Amino acid sequence: MMRAGILLVFLAATAVGAEPELDATGKAVVLPAAPGAHWFWLSDILLHRTALFDADRGELLGTISSGTAGVGFVIVPLFSPDHREVYLAETYYSRGVRGERTDVVTVYDARTLGPLAEVTIPPRRAEYFPGNAANALSDDGRFVAVFNLTPVTSISIVDVRARQFTAEVQTPGCSLVYAAGPRRFLMLCANGAALTVTLDEDGHEAGVERSEPFFDARTDPITEKAVRRGSEWLFVSFAGVVHPVDVSGEKPRFGETWSLTGDDPSWRIGGPQHLAVHAASGRLYALMHQGGPDTHKDPGTEVWVFDLATRRRVQRIAVLNPLQSFVGLQHYRYFATDPEF
Repeated sequence: MMRAGILLVFLAATAVGAEPELDATGKAVVLPAAPGAHWFWLSDILLHRTALFDADRGELLGTISSGTAGVGFVIVPLFSPDHREVYLAETYYSRGVRGERTDVVTVYDARTLGPLAEVTIPPRRAEYFPGNAANALSDDGRFVAVFNLTPVTSISIVDVRARQFTAEVQTPGCSLVYAAGPRRFLMLCANGAALTVTLDEDGHEAGVERSEPFFDARTDPITEKAVRRGSEWLFVSFAGVVHPVDVSGEKPRFGETWSLTGDDPSWRIGGPQHLAVHAASGRLYALMHQGGPDTHKDPGTEVWVFDLATRRRVQRIAVLNPLQSFVGLQHYRYFATDPEF
């Protein structure tokens, strides 16, 4: 009877010309022209998207879905130097999780996060998560390199200004990709060497050169989760040894190594992305925990801060476990901004 009564009231109101009130179902927003100082992308493998956050306000700014849901991993996108565009490598299947595969580099508007164009590339891009070395943008913002693994290794080159695929460069035994100049990319090789891929002005292969090994791939290999400050990439080994690589010249220069842990081997790097660098202050941040060999995926219990000029630790910051840190931060922001509390 109650349901019938409600229906009759609605029909009566409609009959006399009354318009039912409908809730708003969302709104479209435009991001600022310049990104904030502490914006960051976070890949979400559960919702199959990459999300843009403002760390200062703890706010989700927008999301980009990447390829066919449930297939592959979402890769961290790349901002163009003028921050007008975002580049993201994606994979699609004609039958959802099967069928004909199509790989593309999609160009998004950095303010609306709407697609502007897409460039088809060979359907061989690697699924790599977490990390920021599956794709790289050349320092002049013109060429995107996408790492392929089939298991043969190579990189696909896309001219994002011309919106076209230019070349696939074979890189046997070497994986992932790091920007190393306006026409160069750096890769890591299984024997501890580095591979430099140089392009010509049209984005075609101009040279591929392998260095001598700069780390011991058997006794203490480096992790691929490097950070960059200026022309120097900083790689760290599983035992906490920092390997600086300067990419300002035609060939990479390997600097003097130094240790994060000093004489205490009980501390190790850990977590999905264990390094960050603040370029202006020259501070290196390392996520650390106490553990034995092969514990590099364990979450960090402290953040160690190093002065890159002196290579000395200047601060130790205790952290909660990941769940407590996330829930605690959201709880604090909610109660700190709610006027009723």
